[in-house]
Amino acid sequence: MGLKIIANNKKAYHEYFVDEVLEAGLVLQGTEVKSIRLGQVSIKEAYCRIRNGEVFVDNMNVSPYEQGNRENHDPLRARKLLLHSHEIEKLSKKVAEKGLTLVPTKLYFTGGKVKLEIGVCRGKKLYDKRESLKRHQADREASRAMSEHSR
Repeated sequence: MGLKIIANNKKAYHEYFVDEVLEAGLVLQGTEVKSIRLGQVSIKEAYCRIRNGEVFVDNMNVSPYEQGNRENHDPLRARKLLLHSHEIEKLSKKVAEKGLTLVPTKLYFTGGKVKLEIGVCRGKKLYDKRESLKRHQADREASRAMSEHSR
């Protein structure tokens, strides 16, 4: 069984320094998995919160399933993440530190189950974003020059 990536959050890598990543399962309702299989999900504006010793992902948009009936789900509801208690404690200690937040970075299927990769992130300043873009463009130009040189 391979890894099938459904949604990637490129914005998270632009806006934040991702210090650590963690894989979590999702508690989903009825037709949500069918919508996710069709790729009708967005995690660009999503964020994670710790409430009462449980981790929830908020603002993750899973579009309603077209063939669904009146039992369709709410697209922006808070979804519970499945993590071990020691992982939640570790995350809550890190989030209590100044400037750290939990951001979803990737949504994927593995072994028939939907998994969400969450990152422990620090916010970037404007000059950090500019530096990242310059480095990315320089790497791209270098690889382009190498491929033209090998022809």
